[in-house]
Amino acid sequence: MAIVETPAARDAETAVIPSVRLADYLELTKPRIAAMALLTVAVGYLLGSPVELRLDFLVHAILGAGFVAAGGSVLNHWWERRVDGLMLRTANRPLPAGRLPAAEAFALGISLAVGGVAYLAFTLPNPAAAITAAITCLLYVAVYTPLKRITRWNTVIGAIPGALPPVIGWAAATGGIGWGALALFAILFVWQLPHFYSIAWLHREDYARGGMRMLPVVDSRDGPWTGRATVASCLVLLLVTAAPYVAGLVGGLYLVASLPLAIWFLIRAIDFAQSPNLLTARKVLRGSLIYLTGVMVVLVIDGVLPRYL
Repeated sequence: MAIVETPAARDAETAVIPSVRLADYLELTKPRIAAMALLTVAVGYLLGSPVELRLDFLVHAILGAGFVAAGGSVLNHWWERRVDGLMLRTANRPLPAGRLPAAEAFALGISLAVGGVAYLAFTLPNPAAAITAAITCLLYVAVYTPLKRITRWNTVIGAIPGALPPVIGWAAATGGIGWGALALFAILFVWQLPHFYSIAWLHREDYARGGMRMLPVVDSRDGPWTGRATVASCLVLLLVTAAPYVAGLVGGLYLVASLPLAIWFLIRAIDFAQSPNLLTARKVLRGSLIYLTGVMVVLVIDGVLPRYL
């Protein structure tokens, strides 16, 4: 018996296609990663801002940095589309699955990145934020992305652009890069190491399929070097957590609240090093997210709110 396609069915199918494509384009921008990055942009701006806060500049900084971050993520998807097709967790992404053409993704990524840099340049009173955002995108796309298949040091190198979002915010507020911006950079730089080591451990078999040379992939099966690197980076993070206090951005309340978070995170890293498995790796990953969120909140409470209360 032949199935007759009714006009209503055709209309329903046509209505679904644009929404599916929109969801695919949104996926290319990595919205969850962008949201975390924009949180640090806002914190950097608020800590660097003078007492007379310019909310319009804050909005411009977040929007421009958001466009650049989205563009960089789209270009990352475009660059890694063939590798993504080799890994189970990424094979169904829009590009390797063939739901979107690579040329469209490339054009979108370039448009968002260039448009975001231009937006920052024209809406803020100084070019510092635009220059920092452009450097961030270039390092992420053109340096870190290809290095993922070349060297185990890719995570360390990739932590540089990953730590620049708060510097973008600081530059938008001050027109330059001071000790406060470097303190925020240090925290984000070191924090990314245990964060991404745990992610790479959880997906190391998949990364191996894609030829990714993450440390847990090239490490031996028991992961001794991954465990040591995770603990070492958390020890350094315990020290650099105090950097905003040393730079004069915050007071004693910040130390009282943030250092216990860093110690708690370090304990999770030690547990992972002693017994590297999926459970302890997930604990490190969750701990990294709780640590960073907590530190950002305390920075605002102790470093920003007192100016306006």
